[in-house]
Amino acid sequence: MTLPFLPFTRPSIDEETIDEVANVLRSGWITSGPKVQAFEAALSEYCGGRPVRAFNSGTATLEVALRLAKVGAGDTAITTPLTWVATANVILEVGATPVLVDVDPVTRNIDLDQLEAAITPRTKAIIPVDLAGLPVDRDRLYEIAGKHNLRVIEDAAQAFGASWKGKPIGHSFGNNRDFVSFSFHANKNLTTSEGGALVLPADIDIGLCERLRLQGVKRFPDGGMDVDVLGGKFNLTDIAATIGLGQMKHLEAFTARRRELARRYFDCIDPTLGLEMPVADFSNSNWHMFQVLLPADVNRGAFIAAMKARGIGVGVHYPALHLFSLYRALGFREGDFPHAERIGASTVTLPIFPSMQDSDIDRVCEALAASLSEIT
Repeated sequence: MTLPFLPFTRPSIDEETIDEVANVLRSGWITSGPKVQAFEAALSEYCGGRPVRAFNSGTATLEVALRLAKVGAGDTAITTPLTWVATANVILEVGATPVLVDVDPVTRNIDLDQLEAAITPRTKAIIPVDLAGLPVDRDRLYEIAGKHNLRVIEDAAQAFGASWKGKPIGHSFGNNRDFVSFSFHANKNLTTSEGGALVLPADIDIGLCERLRLQGVKRFPDGGMDVDVLGGKFNLTDIAATIGLGQMKHLEAFTARRRELARRYFDCIDPTLGLEMPVADFSNSNWHMFQVLLPADVNRGAFIAAMKARGIGVGVHYPALHLFSLYRALGFREGDFPHAERIGASTVTLPIFPSMQDSDIDRVCEALAASLSEIT
């Protein structure tokens, strides 16, 4: 019997949520409205009562956070080269300059031991990334940020449902001067199909955030309006928010199941295959992705093809972004960030999503061994 193709991720959306989406479609109100407000309230409760605003993407949340933090021309913002390119692109979008710091080869997150050396008088913000849902050390991060009076914009796109020392990511770890950016893309642990949310600091003008989200428009009780700031078109729809509300009910179960699946990978993967495993964190990480590094002598393209032939989908998250043409044109070169380059060139993302069965993990592990044997 031929087994169905197993993708590296798949959203889990229940029938109740599908029915609620249908109700929204029938209601006649499908853009930003009461469902978005309800979703923001649920997110705020999850984030310890902090103000939260929903957006149409995690990229938009990062850009708006930078603008609210007054990062712009002449400034720099520090981030990691091992992330989806949006993290650095938004720095360019606001007219600032991205400064990259190599990753820790074990956690694959930004190397906090190298962070301070990258800080200059032009530095206005740090954008750490919780790669694959493994949180950056919040204690050290905010110690450094506080010492240099820097804003932190947490790129927690992959970390919804993760925690740091028992406190969910989204709560404040930095005297409530930090922003937290979430993504709800289709491949995330909680999805709205497309979308994101921005958790705001206590000292930020929420009205300004809302105006930046929707063309800078300020409305008055008499029906008049003004535009006093350059905004974008970043609002979330009620359709998307309804999906998010349905997902919130299952977040705890989703996270628990991902952790079970990750444990099974550790138990199942043959250590003699030479794969470099991720950090075995089952308390903080939400296991958004399960990433292994291939041995240096394995051709990744051949490996992906061999896995696909066995009905297994794998992903690549992520190539080191400073090697993209856009960033080479800014002066970045091969060899600048050796850990990120090595990881980016050898990483593969194995299937992990809540509806997977234990037998699916066994199947992936068997395909791993067979594929590596076939191409080496």
